[in-house]
Amino acid sequence: MNELLRALRAYHGPQVFNPWSEYDEACDIGPEAPDIRCRQLSEYLAPRLNKARLVLVAEAAGYQGCRFTGIPITCERMLLDEHKQITSSLILGHAGRRTSRPDCAYMTSRPQREKGMNEPTDTYVWGAVVDNGLDPQDVLLWNIFPFHPHKASPFSNRTPTDSELAAGLNLAKALLKLCRPDVRIAAIGRKSAETLQAAGFAAEAMRHPANGGAGLFRQQFARFCQ
Repeated sequence: MNELLRALRAYHGPQVFNPWSEYDEACDIGPEAPDIRCRQLSEYLAPRLNKARLVLVAEAAGYQGCRFTGIPITCERMLLDEHKQITSSLILGHAGRRTSRPDCAYMTSRPQREKGMNEPTDTYVWGAVVDNGLDPQDVLLWNIFPFHPHKASPFSNRTPTDSELAAGLNLAKALLKLCRPDVRIAAIGRKSAETLQAAGFAAEAMRHPANGGAGLFRQQFARFCQ
């Protein structure tokens, strides 16, 4: 796992934020933020790499989720026990730490400032894990491009480029080598599915829960985890 973490920290690209090695003075609580996120990712991965039966691979880190937690498809409110359904005990076994600045100029709401960032997609995915009665350590969450691709504003998301997806695929391969040999893979969203399937992985495609896809995603997830 240490080799994977080193590879993650080494990546840099234009209009891409690396949560585990980069510090944004305007958005992060302090220079220690990337180390916090790296530690949280390590604590998340450690109990799952050899145990997880299912790997769910979405598209990329978003500014409302992994950008500030360091954990794929996971937002700050979950780690801070400010989420309505998902608690930190399911993710880390203990409360996590916030890395977003409460006084960040890009924050647009009082709940963001007081409770941390919240990501709807993360809620759908973690909600499906809980609603289907799965052991949270039986499910490993990842992104085919694990970093945060953004537009001009750091509080924005964009689709990864082909070259970014290729770089992310190499990291996904490294991750999957650390998983049990019979692990089952599902891709959330078209980009993830196309990238994994083109590389020869038997990844089951699921509808992304955003933009009206939540109902179909829940149905597909329930069938997948049976």
